[in-house]
Amino acid sequence: MKKIIIILGIVMAAFTSCSDYIEEESLSYVPADETYKTASGFQLLINANYAWLKGIYGGNPWLFESGTDMYAEGRTPEPAGLSQYTLLIPSSSNVDELYISCYQQIQSVNKTLYYSTVTEQTSNLGMLVGEARYLRANAYFLLVQTYGGVPIVNEHVTAPILSFTRNTAEEVYTQIITDLEASLASVGTGAYATTGKVNKRAVNDLLAKVYLTRGYETFGTPTDFTKAASYADAAIAGQALNIPFSQLFAATATGDNDLNAETIFSVQYDKASTSTDPTRLGNNQFYYFSSYLGGSETGAPLRSYNLCPTTYALGLYEKGDKRWETTFMTEVLEETVTTNGAAKTTLYYPYYRPTNPAAVKVRHFYEPKWFTPADKTAWLAANASRRAATFVYHPWGEYGADHTLIDNRDCYTIPVKKFDDANPTTPVSTGPVSTRDIILSRLGETYLIAAEAYLKAGIPTTGLDRLNEVRRRAGVANATLGEFNIDYILDERGRELVGEYKRWFDLKRTGTLVARASLYNYKIKAANFVGIDGALKILRPIPQTALDLNQNKDFPQNPGY
Repeated sequence: MKKIIIILGIVMAAFTSCSDYIEEESLSYVPADETYKTASGFQLLINANYAWLKGIYGGNPWLFESGTDMYAEGRTPEPAGLSQYTLLIPSSSNVDELYISCYQQIQSVNKTLYYSTVTEQTSNLGMLVGEARYLRANAYFLLVQTYGGVPIVNEHVTAPILSFTRNTAEEVYTQIITDLEASLASVGTGAYATTGKVNKRAVNDLLAKVYLTRGYETFGTPTDFTKAASYADAAIAGQALNIPFSQLFAATATGDNDLNAETIFSVQYDKASTSTDPTRLGNNQFYYFSSYLGGSETGAPLRSYNLCPTTYALGLYEKGDKRWETTFMTEVLEETVTTNGAAKTTLYYPYYRPTNPAAVKVRHFYEPKWFTPADKTAWLAANASRRAATFVYHPWGEYGADHTLIDNRDCYTIPVKKFDDANPTTPVSTGPVSTRDIILSRLGETYLIAAEAYLKAGIPTTGLDRLNEVRRRAGVANATLGEFNIDYILDERGRELVGEYKRWFDLKRTGTLVARASLYNYKIKAANFVGIDGALKILRPIPQTALDLNQNKDFPQNPGY
């Protein structure tokens, strides 16, 4: 493969760092080219492909969740462009993060595919290449959803060329599907909980999402929705949602349940390896979706005060929905322990690992939407002995993101607890570091993808069955055919998938971003989306850094910028 192409100079430095990372694994100073031509050396390339997922997902989640109906700014400012749209321009903070990290992933895979043709030919080589192509498809899928059409670069690059052209979104989708079809034909079938590697189920799941999303595009066809439903059912493979929702994200002092039978694909972290460089090798997912909790002085986990759940998000749950208390820390607990005559009160973590359970008290309680005055009276009476001296009862409507305009004290927005790291390897003072896996695909969401695909394919009864399997596990009544529409699906996805890096893509896919964000996010008005040319800023802008380094000045910017 002699032709050398590169997409932009800014990413080239990152590509170089990727090579450095891999070559550090080479033993005895053997040149990289020779190393990768061995089976063990080629495995290093495969490992690097998986490692780049941490660069895509392990940092802040602005491009995944901000500026939506579910999460809004609290006390801590969010990047104004991405969270409010009025100041969204090509040079806005954080706009280029997926652009850079996804092309890093793509280049890593391109290098893998190049060496697959010259490395030692082993019996599992085809399977490894299939895993790599899945990861490249995932990166292109993130890019095309976020920025629209982007350059397709599928060759191993070793030197920068600073002139490049833009492919259409339709061409990018064709590339994604080509990669995934090849991947599906070659990856293994081993259970993800056992292998931790891309398997046919993961590929079917991503194909379902790709076809579903393409179906909404102007170049999409009704058969896209039919294919999406078929691939989703193949990923479901007849498996019911029988793991209690409380166990899907279970966090204990002795371990987590990230690799359970419903996890289809995730970004995996290892406590032992992460401890060598925790601030870079851990992830930040647990850090968001909450108020600040007091930090090291209270022994509570360090949290930001942004991407706080909106009142709309909090009001999605009805009485009896098991997802409410699993998703949110509805009671923030405290424990006072006296050691050597000195009393110290710790907050939040007594929920997971109390030293003296009898001494644990409730510092904060967040009243759910369905509480009546009688329910409040009953709760206060039943928990009279549990209430701390500084107990705070938060009435419904007074702990959403918008309430921070009135009261933004610590713990005055309900914390999302589903990503809690109950046994962190680093102290609070280290910063926002977690070694929990980031679950990218799980069976509950696949049922909801199938529900949406069947609805759009004109088979709503089957779609309703898929959605009601999710509601059955949640312990709530079935939805009816009369209420089964895109808005209901988005509400159900909201209940099921809080904080799971899906929401901006959901709203963009379904064409509801402007309407829902302006209706439910107190920081956003519909006019915020109107760009300088009158077009709506639905896609994120092509980053200015990429445009500046491109010698092809005919490279088009997205509408609205």
